Parts: sequence; C-alpha cells; structure tokens
Amino acid sequence: MAEEEGPVRVRKGKSSFSSSVSYNWSITWFSEEEKVEEGAVSSYALELNLTDSKNVTCLYAKWRMNFTIGYETTSKTNKTVTISDLGNATYNGSICGDDQIGPKIEVQFGSVFSWTAYFTKEVSTYLIESISFSYNTNDSTTFPDAKKKENFTVHEPVAVRIPLDEIFRCNSILTLGKKDVVQHYWDVHVQAFVQNGTVSTKEFLCDKDKTSTTVVPIAPTTLPSPTTTPAQKEKPEIGSYSVNNTNGTCLLATMGLQLNMTQDKVVTVINIKPNTTDFTGSCHSQTALLRLNGSNINYLDFVFAVKNENRFYLKEVNVSMYLVNGSVFSIANNNLSYWDAPLGSSYMCNKEQTISVSGAFQINTFYLRVQPFNVIEGKYSTAQECSLDDDTILIPIIVGAGLSGLIIVIVIAYLIGRRKSYAGYQTLRNSYKTHIFFKMIAFHLCLAQDCSADEDNFLVPIAVGAALAGVLILMLLIYLIGLKHHHTGYEQF
Repeated sequence: MAEEEGPVRVRKGKSSFSSSVSYNWSITWFSEEEKVEEGAVSSYALELNLTDSKNVTCLYAKWRMNFTIGYETTSKTNKTVTISDLGNATYNGSICGDDQIGPKIEVQFGSVFSWTAYFTKEVSTYLIESISFSYNTNDSTTFPDAKKKENFTVHEPVAVRIPLDEIFRCNSILTLGKKDVVQHYWDVHVQAFVQNGTVSTKEFLCDKDKTSTTVVPIAPTTLPSPTTTPAQKEKPEIGSYSVNNTNGTCLLATMGLQLNMTQDKVVTVINIKPNTTDFTGSCHSQTALLRLNGSNINYLDFVFAVKNENRFYLKEVNVSMYLVNGSVFSIANNNLSYWDAPLGSSYMCNKEQTISVSGAFQINTFYLRVQPFNVIEGKYSTAQECSLDDDTILIPIIVGAGLSGLIIVIVIAYLIGRRKSYAGYQTLRNSYKTHIFFKMIAFHLCLAQDCSADEDNFLVPIAVGAALAGVLILMLLIYLIGLKHHHTGYEQF
C-alpha cells in the first residue's frame, strides 16, 4: 500500500443526522511510520472531535488500530494479511446522538474498508456497545488472489460500561475477534456524551491498564546510587513472538526478558511472562518493530533498522509501564546499537545479555534469537552468535600460549648447555702447554668436533619446536573445522 508522506493531516467536514440537526467533525490521522507519541507502534492513528450544531464537543475519541484478515485464495489455500495503513479517511455518518438514537463513529477508508463504533446511554453510565468492521475483497491490491470477491462485515460486541463524565482509557492492546478477522486496539481514549462540551480529565481504565498484583518487585531497598545492581531473581520464561504482513511472517523473536528499573533509588525487577503478554508490530524495508504489551506494560517496543544496506541492528527501545506503587515508568532511547548481524541471517545469544537503555532501565535477555528482516517461510535463517557465546576460541589460545612457552624454555636450556660445553673445551686445550703441535691439532679437532656437535645439538630444539608448532597448527585446524560444523548446525536448526 502507498505510504502517506508528510506530517499530521487534518480533514474537516459536516455530517447530517436529520434535516434539523447537523454535526461538525474533525479527524486527524498520521502516516504509517510516524510516531504520534513516544514509543508508539507504527499503525493507523485517529483523533476525533465531534461537535454539535452549536459547535460544542459531544464526542471525543483517539485510538490506534490494525487488523489481521484471513481469506481463501483461488488456489484453495488460506492467506492472512495485516492491515496497518488503511489509507485516506472520511467521516460520513458519525453522530452525537440523542435520547432515542445513541452516538456512533463511522469512518470510511476509500471503498475497501469501513469501521463503526456504537454507543448507548444508561442512567449514570454509557456503553461502548459494539464495533463493526467491513472489508471488500474486490480490492486487488490488498486481496490479489481472493477466491470470493465481495464485501464482508464482522460485528463484535464490546459492552464496556463507563461512568458519565469520565473518559475511557486503555493503552494496553485490546483484541476482538478470533477467526477470519482479528482487530487490535491500543492507546484508546474515548468519551461519548461529553458533558457541557468539556472532555473529562477523569479516566476510567480498562482492566489491562489497572495496576496488577502479579508484578512482584525485589523487596524495595534504598540504595546508595541508582546504578547499584539489584538482588538476583530467577530467570524469565522463554517467549516466542512474531509479526506478519501481506507476505506472511516478517519478524521472528525468541527470548526471555527481565526488566530492571530504578526509580527514586528503588530497584524493581520484572520477568516478562509470555503466556500473559500480547504482541504486535510492523515491518518495512528499512525498519521493523516488535511491541509487547501486558497487564502492567503499556508498551515495550523493540525497533530494528538496516545499516549500510547489508546489516541490521536494534536501534531503539521504548517502554511505558506501571510500577507496583501505581506510578508510570517511561523511558525511550533511539540511539542504541545492539544485536548486529548481516541481513538474511538471525542474531543469537544464549547467554545472559544486558541491553542498557538508560541509567534507570536495563533489559536482560536470555536465550535470545531474533530476525527482523528477510524471514523465509516463517523460519529463522543462519544464526550469527554473540561474542558471549563464542568462548571456544580460548582453548586454542591457551594451548598455543603453553606450547610457545615450552619452545622458549627448550631454546634457553639449549643455549645454557652449549655455553658450558664450550667452556669445558677451553680448559682441555690449556692443559697441553708443552705440546704446541698436539695442542694445535687438539684445538682444531675439538673445535671441529664442537662445531659438529653444535650442528647436531642445534637440530634438537629445531625439531622439537617444529613438532610443537605442527601440533599447534593441527589443533587450530581442528578448531576451525569444528567451528564451521558448529555454525552449520545453527543453520540447520
């Protein structure tokens, strides 16, 4: 789908409910890769302010959403497409409602998609009653090989009851639907039946945003400095996460995550539990994003980027979550450089690795494997290991150092022995003072024998050194062959 360029765009207009009542509206949307708030997932974002004929706000809503749609192809196979950029929006049919008909939000995205939210009012509360989503498989761009070419509509009950004069807020991911259409909503702020034209500042939280007792921090202890290491905690469970787009799976991640936060000199350690964690994300040619979301985590974003057209790395981490005391902890860093590997491969680090996002927030990863680009058939490609895993290189280094030391000792011992041998020959020569002729002969013979002995003896350390060097080379070759098979095993895995 075409990506929109530029900053925020605003469309304004008017929709009619009856011949005597009209409503003004404005809708704001953002391009697919634009972040409206720090740490936001790339998705379609809307902000709506609906006013009545007196130009008084009657309904306010701001939210993010994407959709995963499954359909049957002409080849009788099932295919899934994730929609995160719905295109230009219109807003016809949205109304403030009255005592007989409740408010509703209607958004159209060309002729392919439309979305409607229905509200009803009770005595002291109002309800987000239901949501309808329609899609047209006649669109050859989104559904090029759909077997059925027609318009489909799904209707999902919501039944969220909210006190009047309170705004509903849910930063966590809400999921509707299970079969052919799965809808994801997050960063939701909505208030129907706005009182006196003023949007309330009192928030009614969804269950996922409410502080949960499942987060167990390390016993709060006042530390001398924020950088003090917290008490050890058991390792986290290993979770598997993935992101899909129109071509199938585009991002894979497997890892255990442990979050370390420091606030007011109090350290909190939280292990991410995969079975209670939702995930979503997006994939593009130069960037990819994985977002995790749980009962206490508004979002935990891992943003990957391509560098030099041939490698990928973890560029950015954003987090917003609730601590056990109810306070919000938010950190963002878009200047990281971790998990570097060639495009077309995956990055692996089985040992514990620390991602330092800031002085107050670190992430410990366990049994990590990630591939944010070029995923083929939903499987990991060849893994590039981190330096922490590649400790087998120490073996040939230690052996080589030992053998080198042994060679040096042998050479030194030989030189000392040769010096003593030469001194002995000097004494023997001086004892024949009265026999100059024999002394000369003896001197030359001994000297000749000494030189001969030197040549023979010198071969010993040379031979030993050569043998040890050969052993060293052989061990290095064995190591390199083993390392090659080691990486081949990861590729097969």
